[in-house]
Amino acid sequence: MRASRLLTIQLLLETRGRMSAQALAEALEVSVRTLYRDIDQLTAAGVPVYAERGRNGGFQLLDAWKTTLTGFTSAEAQAMFLSGLADPVTQLGLGHEVADAQLKLLAALPPHQRHEAQRLQARIHLDPIDWYRAGETLPQLVSVAAAVWHDQQLAIRYESWSGVADQIVHPLGLVLKAGTWYLVAALDGKPRTYRISNIHASRILEMRAQRPEDFELARYWAESVKRFEHNLYQDTATVLATAQGLRDLKRLSAAVAHAVALSETPEGRRHADGRAIITIPIETIDHATIQLLPLAPDVEVIEPLTLKRSLLQKLHTISRCYGLALEKPDTACQD
Repeated sequence: MRASRLLTIQLLLETRGRMSAQALAEALEVSVRTLYRDIDQLTAAGVPVYAERGRNGGFQLLDAWKTTLTGFTSAEAQAMFLSGLADPVTQLGLGHEVADAQLKLLAALPPHQRHEAQRLQARIHLDPIDWYRAGETLPQLVSVAAAVWHDQQLAIRYESWSGVADQIVHPLGLVLKAGTWYLVAALDGKPRTYRISNIHASRILEMRAQRPEDFELARYWAESVKRFEHNLYQDTATVLATAQGLRDLKRLSAAVAHAVALSETPEGRRHADGRAIITIPIETIDHATIQLLPLAPDVEVIEPLTLKRSLLQKLHTISRCYGLALEKPDTACQD
């Protein structure tokens, strides 16, 4: 375990440059005291790690010093060849480079690891696109990616809910979420998220992009997703659900699935007829109507009254569309 940790310290310092003791300890999930012992062991073994004191100090390797690795473990070699990564990297304009890199790596592996890597590649395929969705056409992605790689400012024409506007942004990173690409970029000093498919035009500028020193792409994205999900649900609805209804509700969203999971605990409420009583988060009345209508009769809305009325109105509209007379609703569903 320690040998693996010592190697990780070398790789972190080699790839990230100077790092504080606290940052290294957090990355390794150890205490600062343990980290200092590891650093002492590295220096005793001849690894040129040195420390600088002060506010911006930390540990770093001597310039031009590189770790020499003699090979991958079997698991690491297999992971490098997981199929399905080709589409995203091709969209970024790096398809040939990745294919060449994999070929070179494959040639450098020992025969048994080469066989295992090829075997895994033939048996596992990663498809990041949702069901019933085609991959987006993204003519601006390569240009946007180039601005990200080279830390250059980017002029974009972007379409948002408020209309189309021209902006000059400072690219900070790219994110692939459920088959959709997003650009994270700073505008007026604040990071923002742009959907790549909504960028109608882009032009790389000569000026260098300004990147906040404390910005971390993964942390920003996690916080953005959490904030988005929190703001997404504006209200709640209370429903009665059969066992099938519970299974159907779980498929709506992670937030609804969490509410269902709570209802299945001993503390969960039950109706006299045995159905579960659940309060689920909803975005809007219209959106909830579209989501819950197909789940009837296994899911019945108790409240709010506005949602019940919306569901009944939708049923009347559908019946008129097909020239059918809608029977009087069951008393359980009336106001």
